[in-house]
Amino acid sequence: MEDYKYLTIVEWAKEYISAEHLKSGDRFLTEKELCAIHNVSRQTVRQALMQLERDNIICRVRGSGTYISGSVSPRTAPGGSIGVISTYFSDYIFPHIITGIEKVLNDAGCPLQIATTHNLVSEETQALKSMLANGVRGLIVEPSKSALPNLNTGLYEEIRKSGIPLVFFNAKYEWSEAPYVAMDDAAAGRIAADHLFGCGHTKLCGLFVLDNLQGHKRYRGFAESCAAHGKTEAEQNLIWYAAEDSSKLFTYEKKRILEMLRKSTAAVCYNDMLAIELLKFCKENRIRVPEDLSVVGIDDSRYAAICDIPLTTVRHPHEKVGEAAAELLLKRIADPEKSAEDILFTPELVIRDSVRKINS
Repeated sequence: MEDYKYLTIVEWAKEYISAEHLKSGDRFLTEKELCAIHNVSRQTVRQALMQLERDNIICRVRGSGTYISGSVSPRTAPGGSIGVISTYFSDYIFPHIITGIEKVLNDAGCPLQIATTHNLVSEETQALKSMLANGVRGLIVEPSKSALPNLNTGLYEEIRKSGIPLVFFNAKYEWSEAPYVAMDDAAAGRIAADHLFGCGHTKLCGLFVLDNLQGHKRYRGFAESCAAHGKTEAEQNLIWYAAEDSSKLFTYEKKRILEMLRKSTAAVCYNDMLAIELLKFCKENRIRVPEDLSVVGIDDSRYAAICDIPLTTVRHPHEKVGEAAAELLLKRIADPEKSAEDILFTPELVIRDSVRKINS
Protein backbone atom coordinates (compact mmCIF):
# COMPACT_ATOMS: atom_id res chain seq x y z
CA MET A 1 0.00 0.00 0.00
CA GLU A 2 2.89 2.39 0.71
CA ASP A 3 3.62 2.54 -3.03
CA TYR A 4 0.15 3.97 -3.70
CA LYS A 5 -0.14 6.46 -0.82
CA TYR A 6 1.21 9.19 -3.07
CA LEU A 7 -1.93 8.94 -5.24
CA THR A 8 -4.04 9.85 -2.22
CA ILE A 9 -1.88 12.93 -1.72
CA VAL A 10 -2.29 13.85 -5.40
CA GLU A 11 -6.09 13.80 -5.14
CA TRP A 12 -5.98 15.63 -1.80
CA ALA A 13 -3.75 18.32 -3.34
CA LYS A 14 -6.22 18.93 -6.18
CA GLU A 15 -9.06 19.35 -3.71
CA TYR A 16 -6.91 21.59 -1.49
CA ILE A 17 -6.00 23.89 -4.41
CA SER A 18 -9.67 24.25 -5.36
CA ALA A 19 -10.85 24.76 -1.77
CA GLU A 20 -8.20 27.40 -1.07
CA HIS A 21 -8.87 29.10 -4.44
CA LEU A 22 -5.18 29.01 -5.28
CA LYS A 23 -4.36 30.58 -8.61
CA SER A 24 -1.56 30.17 -11.10
CA GLY A 25 1.61 31.58 -9.56
CA ASP A 26 0.52 31.11 -5.91
CA ARG A 27 2.95 29.27 -3.66
CA PHE A 28 2.05 25.66 -2.80
CA LEU A 29 2.83 23.71 0.37
CA THR A 30 6.38 22.55 1.08
CA GLU A 31 7.54 18.91 1.25
CA LYS A 32 7.90 19.27 5.02
CA GLU A 33 4.34 20.57 5.42
CA LEU A 34 2.91 17.78 3.29
CA CYS A 35 4.82 15.13 5.26
CA ALA A 36 3.36 16.51 8.50
CA ILE A 37 -0.20 16.75 7.15
CA HIS A 38 -0.26 13.20 5.75
CA ASN A 39 2.16 11.52 8.16
CA VAL A 40 4.15 9.95 5.33
CA SER A 41 7.78 9.82 4.27
CA ARG A 42 9.45 12.51 2.19
CA GLN A 43 9.89 9.93 -0.60
CA THR A 44 6.09 9.46 -0.81
CA VAL A 45 5.54 13.23 -0.89
CA ARG A 46 8.11 13.59 -3.65
CA GLN A 47 6.31 10.93 -5.72
CA ALA A 48 3.09 12.92 -5.32
CA LEU A 49 4.78 16.19 -6.29
CA MET A 50 6.32 14.57 -9.36
CA GLN A 51 2.87 13.37 -10.45
CA LEU A 52 1.34 16.82 -9.85
CA GLU A 53 4.13 18.36 -11.91
CA ARG A 54 3.59 15.87 -14.74
CA ASP A 55 -0.09 16.86 -14.69
CA ASN A 56 0.92 20.55 -14.98
CA ILE A 57 -0.79 21.37 -11.68
CA ILE A 58 2.35 22.56 -9.90
CA CYS A 59 5.73 23.89 -10.95
CA ARG A 60 8.85 23.34 -8.86
CA VAL A 61 11.48 26.08 -9.19
CA ARG A 62 14.99 25.28 -7.99
CA GLY A 63 16.01 27.40 -5.03
CA SER A 64 12.61 29.09 -4.85
CA GLY A 65 9.82 26.65 -4.05
CA THR A 66 6.68 25.05 -5.46
CA TYR A 67 3.99 27.06 -7.24
CA ILE A 68 0.59 26.49 -8.76
CA SER A 69 1.17 26.22 -12.49
CA GLY A 70 -2.17 25.41 -14.10
CA SER A 71 -5.84 24.90 -13.65
CA VAL A 72 -7.16 21.82 -11.86
CA SER A 73 -10.41 22.10 -13.77
CA PRO A 74 -11.44 18.85 -15.43
CA ARG A 75 -10.42 18.30 -19.03
CA THR A 76 -14.04 18.47 -20.00
CA ALA A 77 -14.24 22.16 -19.10
CA PRO A 78 -16.12 24.09 -21.82
CA GLY A 79 -13.79 24.85 -24.71
CA GLY A 80 -10.75 23.27 -23.09
CA SER A 81 -7.81 25.01 -21.45
CA ILE A 82 -5.07 27.26 -22.78
CA GLY A 83 -1.49 26.03 -22.50
CA VAL A 84 1.16 28.57 -21.49
CA ILE A 85 4.81 27.55 -21.76
CA SER A 86 7.48 29.93 -20.45
CA THR A 87 11.23 29.53 -20.07
CA TYR A 88 10.95 30.72 -16.46
CA PHE A 89 8.08 31.55 -14.17
CA SER A 90 8.76 33.04 -10.76
CA ASP A 91 11.62 35.49 -11.24
CA TYR A 92 12.90 38.48 -13.19
CA ILE A 93 10.23 39.88 -15.61
CA PHE A 94 8.38 36.59 -16.08
CA PRO A 95 5.79 36.88 -13.26
CA HIS A 96 4.53 40.14 -14.78
CA ILE A 97 4.18 38.60 -18.25
CA ILE A 98 2.32 35.57 -16.86
CA THR A 99 0.08 37.90 -14.81
CA GLY A 100 -0.87 39.72 -18.02
CA ILE A 101 -1.70 36.45 -19.76
CA GLU A 102 -3.66 35.15 -16.80
CA LYS A 103 -5.66 38.37 -16.41
CA VAL A 104 -6.99 38.25 -19.97
CA LEU A 105 -7.69 34.52 -20.02
CA ASN A 106 -9.38 34.56 -16.62
CA ASP A 107 -11.68 37.36 -17.80
CA ALA A 108 -12.51 35.21 -20.83
CA GLY A 109 -13.27 32.21 -18.60
CA CYS A 110 -10.41 30.13 -20.02
CA PRO A 111 -8.62 27.75 -17.62
CA LEU A 112 -4.82 27.66 -17.89
CA GLN A 113 -2.14 25.02 -17.88
CA ILE A 114 1.30 26.48 -17.23
CA ALA A 115 4.69 24.81 -17.69
CA THR A 116 8.25 26.06 -17.52
CA THR A 117 11.19 24.83 -19.59
CA HIS A 118 14.19 26.43 -17.84
CA ASN A 119 15.24 27.38 -21.39
CA LEU A 120 15.78 23.70 -22.25
CA VAL A 121 14.48 22.31 -25.53
CA SER A 122 13.97 18.88 -23.96
CA GLU A 123 11.65 20.34 -21.32
CA GLU A 124 9.79 22.26 -24.01
CA THR A 125 9.26 18.91 -25.76
CA GLN A 126 7.72 17.39 -22.64
CA ALA A 127 5.53 20.43 -22.00
CA LEU A 128 4.17 20.42 -25.55
CA LYS A 129 3.46 16.67 -25.48
CA SER A 130 1.71 16.94 -22.12
CA MET A 131 -0.47 19.83 -23.24
CA LEU A 132 -1.39 18.15 -26.50
CA ALA A 133 -2.35 15.04 -24.54
CA ASN A 134 -4.54 17.21 -22.29
CA GLY A 135 -6.40 18.59 -25.31
CA VAL A 136 -5.54 22.29 -25.07
CA ARG A 137 -7.50 24.57 -27.37
CA GLY A 138 -4.63 27.04 -27.83
CA LEU A 139 -0.98 27.61 -26.92
CA ILE A 140 1.08 30.63 -25.83
CA VAL A 141 4.77 29.73 -25.92
CA GLU A 142 8.09 31.41 -25.16
CA PRO A 143 10.69 29.56 -27.26
CA SER A 144 13.69 27.86 -25.69
CA LYS A 145 17.10 28.69 -27.18
CA SER A 146 15.33 30.34 -30.10
CA ALA A 147 18.52 31.13 -32.05
CA LEU A 148 19.66 27.50 -32.20
CA PRO A 149 18.44 24.53 -34.29
CA ASN A 150 15.32 23.15 -32.66
CA LEU A 151 14.22 19.54 -32.32
CA ASN A 152 10.53 20.38 -31.86
CA THR A 153 9.71 21.33 -35.45
CA GLY A 154 7.76 18.08 -35.83
CA LEU A 155 5.63 18.84 -32.78
CA TYR A 156 4.90 22.36 -33.99
CA GLU A 157 3.92 20.96 -37.37
CA GLU A 158 1.53 18.59 -35.57
CA ILE A 159 0.09 21.60 -33.72
CA ARG A 160 -0.38 23.46 -37.01
CA LYS A 161 -2.06 20.52 -38.74
CA SER A 162 -4.34 19.98 -35.73
CA GLY A 163 -5.60 23.55 -36.10
CA ILE A 164 -4.53 24.51 -32.57
CA PRO A 165 -3.93 28.29 -32.53
CA LEU A 166 -0.43 29.25 -31.42
CA VAL A 167 1.11 32.56 -30.32
CA PHE A 168 4.73 33.04 -29.30
CA PHE A 169 5.94 35.71 -26.87
CA ASN A 170 9.29 37.45 -26.37
CA ALA A 171 10.63 35.71 -29.50
CA LYS A 172 9.59 33.19 -32.17
CA TYR A 173 11.28 30.45 -34.10
CA GLU A 174 12.14 31.94 -37.47
CA TRP A 175 10.81 28.86 -39.29
CA SER A 176 7.36 29.19 -37.73
CA GLU A 177 4.46 31.01 -39.39
CA ALA A 178 2.78 31.68 -36.03
CA PRO A 179 2.69 35.31 -34.83
CA TYR A 180 4.53 36.59 -31.81
CA VAL A 181 4.26 39.41 -29.27
CA ALA A 182 7.39 41.05 -27.93
CA MET A 183 9.26 44.19 -27.15
CA ASP A 184 11.10 45.54 -30.21
CA ASP A 185 14.46 44.14 -29.15
CA ALA A 186 16.43 45.78 -31.96
CA ALA A 187 14.98 49.14 -30.89
CA ALA A 188 16.02 48.38 -27.30
CA GLY A 189 19.66 47.81 -28.27
CA ARG A 190 19.62 50.91 -30.44
CA ILE A 191 18.08 53.11 -27.71
CA ALA A 192 20.67 51.92 -25.16
CA ALA A 193 23.62 52.71 -27.44
CA ASP A 194 22.10 55.99 -28.70
CA HIS A 195 21.82 57.19 -25.10
CA LEU A 196 25.50 56.51 -24.47
CA PHE A 197 26.55 58.30 -27.66
CA GLY A 198 24.29 61.18 -26.62
CA CYS A 199 26.15 61.38 -23.33
CA GLY A 200 29.46 61.80 -25.16
CA HIS A 201 30.72 58.21 -25.06
CA THR A 202 32.55 57.00 -28.15
CA LYS A 203 34.22 53.82 -26.85
CA LEU A 204 31.40 51.34 -26.40
CA CYS A 205 31.43 47.61 -25.71
CA GLY A 206 28.62 45.08 -25.51
CA LEU A 207 27.75 41.79 -23.80
CA PHE A 208 25.05 39.72 -25.52
CA VAL A 209 23.53 36.26 -25.18
CA LEU A 210 24.12 34.05 -28.21
CA ASP A 211 21.51 31.29 -27.99
CA ASN A 212 18.29 33.27 -28.25
CA LEU A 213 17.02 35.67 -30.86
CA GLN A 214 16.44 38.44 -28.35
CA GLY A 215 20.21 38.61 -27.86
CA HIS A 216 20.79 38.75 -31.61
CA LYS A 217 18.22 41.49 -32.12
CA ARG A 218 19.48 43.59 -29.21
CA TYR A 219 22.98 43.30 -30.67
CA ARG A 220 21.61 44.34 -34.06
CA GLY A 221 20.20 47.55 -32.58
CA PHE A 222 23.48 48.20 -30.77
CA ALA A 223 25.46 47.66 -34.00
CA GLU A 224 23.10 49.88 -36.00
CA SER A 225 23.60 52.71 -33.52
CA CYS A 226 27.39 52.28 -33.61
CA ALA A 227 27.37 52.37 -37.42
CA ALA A 228 25.14 55.46 -37.44
CA HIS A 229 27.65 57.22 -35.19
CA GLY A 230 30.64 56.09 -37.25
CA LYS A 231 31.95 53.75 -34.55
CA THR A 232 31.99 50.39 -36.31
CA GLU A 233 35.05 49.27 -34.31
CA ALA A 234 32.61 48.55 -31.45
CA GLU A 235 31.85 45.20 -33.09
CA GLN A 236 35.34 44.10 -31.99
CA ASN A 237 34.51 44.93 -28.36
CA LEU A 238 31.93 42.23 -27.73
CA ILE A 239 31.41 39.29 -25.42
CA TRP A 240 28.96 36.58 -26.55
CA TYR A 241 27.82 34.03 -23.99
CA ALA A 242 25.31 31.19 -23.55
CA ALA A 243 22.34 32.03 -21.32
CA GLU A 244 23.07 29.14 -18.94
CA ASP A 245 26.62 30.48 -18.40
CA SER A 246 25.61 34.01 -17.38
CA SER A 247 26.33 33.41 -13.68
CA LYS A 248 29.82 32.12 -14.49
CA LEU A 249 30.72 34.55 -17.27
CA PHE A 250 32.70 36.97 -15.14
CA THR A 251 34.75 34.11 -13.68
CA TYR A 252 35.46 32.23 -16.91
CA GLU A 253 36.12 35.35 -19.00
CA LYS A 254 37.62 37.62 -16.34
CA LYS A 255 40.82 38.51 -18.20
CA ARG A 256 39.08 39.09 -21.51
CA ILE A 257 36.36 41.25 -19.93
CA LEU A 258 38.89 43.36 -18.04
CA GLU A 259 40.81 43.98 -21.25
CA MET A 260 37.63 45.02 -23.03
CA LEU A 261 36.50 47.34 -20.24
CA ARG A 262 39.88 49.09 -20.10
CA LYS A 263 39.39 50.11 -23.75
CA SER A 264 35.82 51.32 -23.14
CA THR A 265 33.98 54.08 -21.33
CA ALA A 266 30.54 52.46 -21.56
CA ALA A 267 28.89 49.04 -21.86
CA VAL A 268 25.52 47.84 -23.13
CA CYS A 269 24.37 44.60 -21.48
CA TYR A 270 21.89 42.09 -22.90
CA ASN A 271 19.66 42.45 -19.85
CA ASP A 272 19.51 43.86 -16.33
CA MET A 273 20.62 40.61 -14.70
CA LEU A 274 23.86 40.70 -16.63
CA ALA A 275 24.26 44.44 -16.03
CA ILE A 276 23.97 43.92 -12.28
CA GLU A 277 26.60 41.16 -12.46
CA LEU A 278 28.80 43.62 -14.37
CA LEU A 279 28.33 46.20 -11.60
CA LYS A 280 29.52 43.63 -9.05
CA PHE A 281 32.46 42.69 -11.26
CA CYS A 282 33.47 46.33 -11.59
CA LYS A 283 33.31 46.83 -7.82
CA GLU A 284 35.50 43.77 -7.22
CA ASN A 285 38.05 45.03 -9.74
CA ARG A 286 38.06 48.69 -8.63
CA ILE A 287 36.36 50.00 -11.73
CA ARG A 288 34.11 52.86 -10.70
CA VAL A 289 30.60 53.08 -12.13
CA PRO A 290 29.77 55.51 -13.64
CA GLU A 291 33.06 57.43 -13.24
CA ASP A 292 35.22 54.89 -15.10
CA LEU A 293 32.52 52.93 -16.90
CA SER A 294 28.90 53.72 -17.70
CA VAL A 295 26.51 50.75 -17.85
CA VAL A 296 23.11 50.35 -19.52
CA GLY A 297 20.87 47.30 -19.08
CA ILE A 298 17.69 46.22 -20.82
CA ASP A 299 14.28 45.16 -19.42
CA ASP A 300 13.82 47.45 -16.35
CA SER A 301 13.40 44.47 -14.04
CA ARG A 302 12.53 45.02 -10.38
CA TYR A 303 16.24 44.75 -9.54
CA ALA A 304 17.28 47.67 -11.75
CA ALA A 305 16.12 50.41 -9.38
CA ILE A 306 17.33 48.81 -6.13
CA CYS A 307 20.85 47.60 -6.94
CA ASP A 308 23.91 49.40 -5.46
CA ILE A 309 24.04 51.82 -8.38
CA PRO A 310 20.50 52.26 -9.77
CA LEU A 311 20.65 51.10 -13.35
CA THR A 312 19.88 53.07 -16.48
CA THR A 313 17.92 50.62 -18.59
CA VAL A 314 15.41 50.16 -21.39
CA ARG A 315 11.94 49.31 -20.14
CA HIS A 316 10.28 46.07 -21.25
CA PRO A 317 6.44 46.35 -21.24
CA HIS A 318 6.15 43.18 -19.16
CA GLU A 319 2.45 42.86 -18.41
CA LYS A 320 1.35 44.44 -21.70
CA VAL A 321 3.21 41.72 -23.61
CA GLY A 322 1.34 39.04 -21.67
CA GLU A 323 -2.03 40.73 -22.17
CA ALA A 324 -1.45 41.24 -25.90
CA ALA A 325 -0.34 37.61 -26.38
CA ALA A 326 -3.49 36.32 -24.66
CA GLU A 327 -5.75 38.70 -26.60
CA LEU A 328 -4.12 37.69 -29.88
CA LEU A 329 -4.60 34.00 -29.09
CA LEU A 330 -8.31 34.54 -28.28
CA LYS A 331 -8.74 36.29 -31.63
CA ARG A 332 -7.07 33.36 -33.39
CA ILE A 333 -9.38 30.93 -31.59
CA ALA A 334 -12.44 32.99 -32.56
CA ASP A 335 -11.37 33.31 -36.21
CA PRO A 336 -8.80 30.64 -37.15
CA GLU A 337 -8.83 31.61 -40.83
CA LYS A 338 -7.84 35.23 -40.24
CA SER A 339 -4.11 35.94 -40.59
CA ALA A 340 -2.41 37.46 -37.55
CA GLU A 341 0.37 40.03 -37.50
CA ASP A 342 3.27 40.16 -35.06
CA ILE A 343 2.91 42.75 -32.29
CA LEU A 344 6.03 44.69 -31.26
CA PHE A 345 6.07 47.21 -28.42
CA THR A 346 8.43 50.18 -28.66
CA PRO A 347 10.57 50.32 -25.49
CA GLU A 348 11.37 53.40 -23.40
CA LEU A 349 14.63 54.51 -21.80
CA VAL A 350 14.71 54.78 -17.99
CA ILE A 351 17.54 57.04 -16.82
CA ARG A 352 19.11 56.37 -13.42
CA ASP A 353 22.64 56.66 -11.98
CA SER A 354 24.80 54.17 -13.92
CA VAL A 355 25.61 56.52 -16.84
CA ARG A 356 27.57 59.77 -16.72
CA LYS A 357 27.87 62.49 -19.33
CA ILE A 358 31.36 63.12 -20.64
CA ASN A 359 30.49 65.85 -23.11
CA SER A 360 33.12 68.57 -23.31
